[in-house]
Amino acid sequence: MVNVFSHFSLPQISAVARRTSLVALGLAVVALAVSIVLGHPLVGLGVVVGLVMALANFRLIAKATAKATASERPDKRRPLVFNTLFRLAAITIVVFALVFLNQQVGFGALVGLALFQFALLANVTVFMLRDSDWAQAPGAPGVGDEGK
Repeated sequence: MVNVFSHFSLPQISAVARRTSLVALGLAVVALAVSIVLGHPLVGLGVVVGLVMALANFRLIAKATAKATASERPDKRRPLVFNTLFRLAAITIVVFALVFLNQQVGFGALVGLALFQFALLANVTVFMLRDSDWAQAPGAPGVGDEGK
């Protein structure tokens, strides 16, 4: 997956991030409205919480990556790995606490986290399919590369 992002320019990554953020905002509004109509507003609140946590994580990843890239350290991966593990552990603890305190909010948060990941994957896929330069990039996966 990291190899896929190496073919993206900074403006392209920024466009995908912006589009994913807008999709997450739309999903939050829709989830909250639908859950209120169905009589489960806490599930909608949980979805919003999950989307906010995923969006915050996504922004922190971008900042940490930029900081590591600008760093003079020879081993730039180590701080990123520990930073990522800490954020994932924190999100996991928060979601477990939410499930323990209120199942509707907790499971809604899990759905929100998953929705964000699907939105990000969809936006990256759409970008790759639309961008003819990406398909021509050296080392870009193509049809018939499954056996390699």
